[in-house]
Amino acid sequence: MSNTATPTTRDQWQQRADRLAFEGRAYINGAYQWAVNGDTFACVSPVDGRELVQVASCDQADAEQAVIAARRAFEQGTWSRVAPAERKRILIRFAELIESHGDELALLETLDMGKPIAHSRAVDVPATARAIRWTAEAIDKVYGELAATPQDQIGMISREPMGVVAAIVPWNFPMIMASWKIAPALATGNSVILKPSEKSPLTAIRLAALAEEAGIPAGVFNVLPGFGHTVGKALALHMDVDCLVFTGSTNVAKQLMIYAGQSNMKRVWLEAGGKSPNIVFADAPDLKKAAVEAASAIAFNQGEVCTAGSRLLVEESIRGEFISLVCAALKAWRPGHPLDPATTCGAIVDQAQLDRIIEYITIGQAEGARLVHGGQRVLEESGGLFVEPTVFDGVLNPMRIASEEIFGPVLSVIGFSTAEEAIAIANDSIYGLAAAVWTANLSTAHKVAKALRAGSVWINHYDGGDMTAPFGGFKQSGNGRDKSLHAFDKYTELKATWITLE
Repeated sequence: MSNTATPTTRDQWQQRADRLAFEGRAYINGAYQWAVNGDTFACVSPVDGRELVQVASCDQADAEQAVIAARRAFEQGTWSRVAPAERKRILIRFAELIESHGDELALLETLDMGKPIAHSRAVDVPATARAIRWTAEAIDKVYGELAATPQDQIGMISREPMGVVAAIVPWNFPMIMASWKIAPALATGNSVILKPSEKSPLTAIRLAALAEEAGIPAGVFNVLPGFGHTVGKALALHMDVDCLVFTGSTNVAKQLMIYAGQSNMKRVWLEAGGKSPNIVFADAPDLKKAAVEAASAIAFNQGEVCTAGSRLLVEESIRGEFISLVCAALKAWRPGHPLDPATTCGAIVDQAQLDRIIEYITIGQAEGARLVHGGQRVLEESGGLFVEPTVFDGVLNPMRIASEEIFGPVLSVIGFSTAEEAIAIANDSIYGLAAAVWTANLSTAHKVAKALRAGSVWINHYDGGDMTAPFGGFKQSGNGRDKSLHAFDKYTELKATWITLE
């Protein structure tokens, strides 16, 4: 698949899909294998309801094998003790292989979790390769420190890899979220066990073979598909896992913290839920641009985004006008077949998630919010799982649709009159992942951005930043940071070595 031109039509992508080989086995100690217990689960495409492949359903026995292999590789030093420059070389090769297999990986992503092929190819694949390459390029430029000491003493502060890292990643951006974890974990010399979501495991399984081809030694990178309550729990409770990193729901994040305390006090880093406020003042420099980005902020990836701008706070004087602009902008986000390059809104990942979204739309109406756009399941005859982007006006912040993470394309519009009121509404949430502010007033922009309790704040745009910006949340949106040099903090221990000169 890597040696042919990228398809440009739905038919061409479909032809590729028909020829695609699916791998469903776990990857442990440099080889693919079925689960020890022989259990499997069906990987079903939300595009059309077709079963793609049977996937290994790993549990504690497989976790044990993977941890033993990861620990052995770490102790042998085949990866942990090699020069950072050598790890860099291999990881850059890994990124290159991801790029050269971009069409295949994009197709796996789309068929597995439903996102449009145009987004899989143009967003997910490049971002995954970029995360791995950027992190690899950085690793031989991260230095230790020398403390300020008297002449007869030397105080060295160095970073050391933690050991065995378990990474549990979500289903909405399977490759990107995996790369944010495995890139810094591997770059710093750890052994990694990746547990993808049972809803979208295929790209993680494929990445294992590419990692091997790149030169990552056996045991250093392992992939265990399966369910959270089986293999995820086994990794979280394992006494020989040194660090657990997770992206997913707040409820699961809390449980993982409990498991860490019940086991070996493993380091736990969590990126959890969000209910991000997108604040539009009447003096926004370009209301049409703000509306277009507000539409994208809720409809991109079918709203299955932790940073989705799901609370749209609009100054009352422009509320009606702005809602009309947003609804107009949402016409560009019509659900369609994910293999059509023109499609902007794909399928919802599975039936359970579709049911959840539909339930919240019903709840919003029952709470007294006014449905002004969308709200219906569509394209049901295709066998796929599709829902229209949905907008509610007249929303109050205590309503469930405004306070609970839906993880779908459901937008709550909330009015405000002053900057102080906007700040109070925005911060009135258990979450603190992201926020945006639209205003032409520099003072207002800084005042509001400074007051917002969120890990990322965007001014006059939505969802900005790149690998140079740390990503993570305040409050119940988690702890620790992905991306940037700050990500290395999660996967290393600081050691102080003090020498007295005789």
